[in-house]
Amino acid sequence: MEINLEEINSYTQELTVGLEWNELSDDFNKFMGKFGKQIKMPGFRPGKVPKPVLMKQFLPLMESQFVEDNVQKYYLEALRKKEVIPVNQAEIKDVHFHHEKHFNFTAVFEVEVEAKLPEFKKNTIKAEKVVYVTDKEDVNLTVDDMRRSRAEMRTVEDGAKDGDFILADLQKVDESGIPIIGEKLEKRYIKIGDGIFTGDNQTKLIGIKAGGKAQVMIPEGEEQKEVPYEISVINVEEQVLPEVNMDFVKQMDPEAKDVESWKNGIIEQIEKNYLQRAKEQFDRNISDALIENIKPEFAPSMVESYLDHIIEDVKASNQGAKLEEDKVRETYRPLSERNLKWYSIRKAIIKDQDLQISADEIKTEIERLKEESPKQAKEIEKYYKKPSNKTRIEDDLIEKKIIDYLINFTKVKEVKVYTKDLRKEKV
Repeated sequence: MEINLEEINSYTQELTVGLEWNELSDDFNKFMGKFGKQIKMPGFRPGKVPKPVLMKQFLPLMESQFVEDNVQKYYLEALRKKEVIPVNQAEIKDVHFHHEKHFNFTAVFEVEVEAKLPEFKKNTIKAEKVVYVTDKEDVNLTVDDMRRSRAEMRTVEDGAKDGDFILADLQKVDESGIPIIGEKLEKRYIKIGDGIFTGDNQTKLIGIKAGGKAQVMIPEGEEQKEVPYEISVINVEEQVLPEVNMDFVKQMDPEAKDVESWKNGIIEQIEKNYLQRAKEQFDRNISDALIENIKPEFAPSMVESYLDHIIEDVKASNQGAKLEEDKVRETYRPLSERNLKWYSIRKAIIKDQDLQISADEIKTEIERLKEESPKQAKEIEKYYKKPSNKTRIEDDLIEKKIIDYLINFTKVKEVKVYTKDLRKEKV
């Protein structure tokens, strides 16, 4: 077998394969034996047509079918000999086969591009590290969220106030106020002063009572054009939050000793969450900086394959709902390309540094997770008995080793972010 491998570009290769007849004859004779068993001709018993007759009557057809049946076999054999692994289905072209002569073809395919790592030195990478500065309001908001989770709803008789909830039917109407058939939303909860029910809509709903009506403007469609809706109020309710006392605290945490220590625990959890958020951002900043530094290439077919998997995941989560695949591809393409670039760099670092994760390291990490969440220890143990879930831990641990390695060459710029400013941005 004569094999010639040519690099068209960084990710496209062309494989030309040539076989002489002495390399093909055994395969062709076996093929012809199978072919002959399927042929029926007058004057001959089924499957007993002599080879000379087959050759005279069916040689072009046999040549064509032999190519179809065997080109993949010879292609894979050539790949093994050249130790090449394609990432997509090859385009087979320029196929030539002639009985007792030769079999030639060309395969064009894509391969992974190996990222070329820079010579890592001090300050090769520059990345920002956020330091979150929390305050008492973070605790108050967290406690309020907990109170809302245990809130009671009480009917309001003397008219709705800001923050009250309205149970109502919403009927879409035309410009003259006539209801549009089939455009009615029944028994929907509306919170006054929240979302689209602010501004003029909010003003119209303040003071409204059960049985009352009001016309509001609701944005619809991609252009968010405002259209009129008539609101028919069924009931007005206010949210009554529980007092922060030991009864409430025990509902939230049965092991709490008093209100103050419970709040201190909330502060610790908030700070822990922000530390984790900062770490994830920092790790991402390091990888993004390295991607920008190296600018690794990737095979286009890998992006399409990545997007195919995303579309399958979206379809599964949508439970059969109609999906605009082109929009999904457009939305997720930048993320897919970024992740493939990082995958390429990761792979190069793992190879360069011979990074590995041992069974003991995986076991230690599982134990750490169990200690962090003792109430879920049994579920965690069961979850990570599944090999695919254990692989996730291995992947997370290898990612940590990569980042720890890269930090040695990173110039870190700390940036303080105050949570009070984050709250303003959210508003």
